Amino acid sequence: QVQLVESGGGLVQAGGSLRLSCAASGRTFSGYAMGWFRQAPGKEGEFVAGISYPGRTAYYADSVKGRFTISRDNAKNTVYLQMNSLNPEDTAVYYCARCQSSNIATMLYEYNYWGQGTQVTVSS
Repeated sequence: QVQLVESGGGLVQAGGSLRLSCAASGRTFSGYAMGWFRQAPGKEGEFVAGISYPGRTAYYADSVKGRFTISRDNAKNTVYLQMNSLNPEDTAVYYCARCQSSNIATMLYEYNYWGQGTQVTVSS
């Protein structure tokens, strides 16, 4: 069974930073791209960032480009999302997900395993 466990969410003031982590169990990490998505209240889920396996390529949504950085530590089976210059529009539940291939994907259906999510709230 694949398990993805996110951590690092919380409440932060606008302009602040947070780093999210997503720990994957077992052999579920190697060979697969990983992604971060988010869902704000009343809105559909949206792609935030993705990273290929083993990690040479990253891709970002325009709304977070230049502020967020995705990375992965394959030895630790962990993917990270460093979020800087946060603003209230970044408030959402953030989910990490494992892609079905080693290449980055941006659509939800291309990911087949999901974490439980971690809340990020940015106050103005």
